[in-house]
Amino acid sequence: MSTKPEAHHRKLERLYLSANVQQLFSGSSIEVSHSKAEIKLPVDSKYFHGAQAIHGATYFKLLDDAAYFAVASLVSDVFIVTSSFQINLLRPVNAGTLRAVGTVRSISKNLFVAEATLYNERGKEVAFGTGQFMRTNQPWESLEHYELKLNNKN
Repeated sequence: MSTKPEAHHRKLERLYLSANVQQLFSGSSIEVSHSKAEIKLPVDSKYFHGAQAIHGATYFKLLDDAAYFAVASLVSDVFIVTSSFQINLLRPVNAGTLRAVGTVRSISKNLFVAEATLYNERGKEVAFGTGQFMRTNQPWESLEHYELKLNNKN
């Protein structure tokens, strides 16, 4: 596939926003660029644990997604998957907007390493993580929301 990088990045953004799981994370946004991704999510009490702060599962999702899409920005032929992810939670958040920034650290033929940092609205680091990502054999074009299909055109 010879998709221009910017076109691939826009397709990845559309894929992210159209995923079913995003119905649970309404209001999130994503910006993908070369080896980097930034995701924002307004804090909502629906993400809180019993002590009224963001649950770690939300931290994980934002960190994993930011690192994942940083790697995906470099892989324009096939879908990738997370093979492992290490997360470190530093401080609670219960208001504002969360911002996750993912960047690629290491590239090999089939294994990529990326890191992500999660910030609160004041720019204070609240969590970070490092993940490993692998190529699959599934072409991006086979994914329903990667390619914009109009009418009966494929």
